[in-house]
Order: sequence, then structure tokens, then C-alpha cells
Amino acid sequence: MFAQCSQNSMSPLVLLVLLGCLLCPPAQASKSSEDIRCKCICPPYRNISGHIYNKNVSQKDCNCLHVVEPMPVPGNDVEAYCLLCECKYEERSTTTIKVIIIIYLSVVGALLLYMAFLVLVDPLIRKPDPYTQPLHNEEESEDARSLAAVPAPAGARANTVLERVEGAQQRWKRQVQEQRKTVFDRHKMLS
Repeated sequence: MFAQCSQNSMSPLVLLVLLGCLLCPPAQASKSSEDIRCKCICPPYRNISGHIYNKNVSQKDCNCLHVVEPMPVPGNDVEAYCLLCECKYEERSTTTIKVIIIIYLSVVGALLLYMAFLVLVDPLIRKPDPYTQPLHNEEESEDARSLAAVPAPAGARANTVLERVEGAQQRWKRQVQEQRKTVFDRHKMLS
């Protein structure tokens, strides 16, 4: 119980630390180096294996000559090698990614707090409802009758969840059979 309480109280603390790290203002006013890049995919050429090159350059400099460093081919083969390479300029918004992560963590944190509330506080607040109590007692007595009809294996608990579900299923099947019987009887009476 204590471990569960301390775990629930630590999750909001971890969430706050993560939010603080994500919300730290960036050091640069312009786009950070992670937001833009030029990616060149160069296939195998002669005895050189294929390679992927990434570099933070502007969109106008996104070509093989500016991105592929060091150039794997000698000077007279550079143009032929660069014609084979496919370079793409990529841009992303790390701010948007951070905001989405913050929203996601906030929702998860809220759900964890709600779960902690339900586990710890809700049973203390709820009072037994006098109207629903007889209904529960009636269901339990029907469960006991259905369990008494089916012999339980030796050493098994008589009140397991599986047995309750089986008992409820049997009651439901009996009710459906009775409903079918009364519907067919009424249909015969009317015709």
C-alpha cells in the first residue's frame, strides 16, 4: 500500500520535471539546428558503398556538393557521383513536437491522478445504497444456487470470477429460453 501511494505521488513530480525540461526556452532565437537539414542518399558507385549524408544547411545549399563531406570519389568523378545522389531539404518543428508531448503527458498524468483518486478516496466516500443492496444480495444468492448445482473441483475456491461469470451466463441462457418459450406460446395462442 505504501509503495503504491509513493509511486502515485512521484508520477506528478516526474511529469513536472519533464514539462520543465521541455519548456526551457531555446538558446537561439532562430530555428535550431535540429529543425532543418539536408539529407542526401547516395547509391553505390564503382567500389564505394552507398551512404546517407545529413547536414544542417540552408535550402539553397541542399545539394551533393555542399552536403557530401568528405567526398568519397576523386575530383574528376565528383560530378558523376553527385548526379546519382538524391538530396532533399527537410524541415520540422520541434516546438510542435514538444507541445504534443506535453499534452500527451498531461492527459496521462490526469488519468493517473484520477486512478489514484478512485483507488484511494472513492471507497471511503461511497456509502452503501439501500436500494441496490437487496439486488446485489439476490444476485449473490442466485450465484450460490447455480454454484451448488454444478459440482466444484476439489481444492478450488467456490467464489472465483470465472465461476461467477459462468453462473451469470447460465442465468442469462435460462432467461432467454423462458422468453422464447413465452413468445412462442403467445404466438400460438394468437394464431
